[in-house]
Amino acid sequence: AQLVESGGGLVQPGGSLRLSCVASGGAFSISTMGWYRQAPGKQRELVAAATSGGRIDYADSVKGRFSMSRENAKNTVYLQMNSLKPEDTAVYYCNLKAPWSTEYWGQGTQVTVSS
Repeated sequence: AQLVESGGGLVQPGGSLRLSCVASGGAFSISTMGWYRQAPGKQRELVAAATSGGRIDYADSVKGRFSMSRENAKNTVYLQMNSLKPEDTAVYYCNLKAPWSTEYWGQGTQVTVSS
């Protein structure tokens, strides 16, 4: 599978961004999709994950601010990010976990929250 993210950029604190990830060549509808992020000098961390059954889990740090959704007909997942904070600055990666445990990653998209 190939994953392509888009939608990153520079935004002021309190602003919003919407990330998109389009998957091709993989079993999107039966896979768990995730958004991860990695800030400079830090480990990559899970932001949100959506199972094929519709369950969505969020990291505590983004609950109430971020919303993940998936559109199986378009092989696309979204991450709506509201009330952004400087600490949300990171490279955001899309991840696909197939039922047979194979994982795929996108190339990442930079999100910078700064005034």
